[in-house]
Amino acid sequence: MITKLDDLLELVKTKGKKRLVAAYANDSHTVCAVSAAVDKGIVDATLVGDIETIKKVCAEEGINPDKFELVQEADENKAGVKAVSLIREGKGDILMKGLLSTDKYMRAILNKETGLMPGKKNDMLTHMAVFEIPRYHKLLVCSDVAIVPAPDMKQKQQILSYLISTAKSLEIEKPKVALIAATEQVSTGMPACVEAAIISKMGDRGQIKGAVLDGPLALDVAIDAESAKTKKVGGEVAGDADCLLFPNIESGNVFYKSCTKFGGAELACMVVGAKVPCILTSRGDSAKTKLYSIALAAINAK
Repeated sequence: MITKLDDLLELVKTKGKKRLVAAYANDSHTVCAVSAAVDKGIVDATLVGDIETIKKVCAEEGINPDKFELVQEADENKAGVKAVSLIREGKGDILMKGLLSTDKYMRAILNKETGLMPGKKNDMLTHMAVFEIPRYHKLLVCSDVAIVPAPDMKQKQQILSYLISTAKSLEIEKPKVALIAATEQVSTGMPACVEAAIISKMGDRGQIKGAVLDGPLALDVAIDAESAKTKKVGGEVAGDADCLLFPNIESGNVFYKSCTKFGGAELACMVVGAKVPCILTSRGDSAKTKLYSIALAAINAK
């Protein structure tokens, strides 16, 4: 089991080099992150965007643009579509968002005719975020914090399968998953509590395999052993969770931003459920966050 995001950069080297395609890679954070990933032997990279702008960024950052394959497309929308088409043509194992907006990036992925969805009945995308939080003793895998507004029971089970898969890619043999709610009590007036209790029981009966599930759990009980002890909540998960499954996007997104803005957390992010891992970070995220996200996606790419 790895405990630091820096460990991702070593783990990924054991998985073999992948091919990355970056959509509208006109910004320094994307170019610098991809350059570092190329230098570390994690990926070979294709940058789609305005070549003149990309070369200017490379010159400002002291990067040799010859290390990339550059594909000209100055229009933001068309750059996203072009990057996706390269993936569909088998020229990439990972898609990465550059300077284009999230809605345009997602639109290119979700297009029924030209996108990257597998085409199955219950297809869905979800966002995986792996946090390194200074006051927590190991990495924490969380979902969904960015895409699914109010997952129903079936969607929560699908998100849970992706959480478990992502945790296992980090060499967590049997992830401990906390199903988060406002309280650890099973309050029938709170749907999050009821659904968490049902899913937890499904885990007890072997309907969900590969992880230890517990819920509902309040956040403090899930990640703080002293709180779990004080509230007399036992079990393997309480105080030692590897994964958090949030009941809705509001709770997940607030947690995400609280950890990064107040807590000084570093993170790696990707979208799963498409034909390839799709890196989705904020346009304002650091080059380090984007490098960690490339490594996470590369570990999970086939």
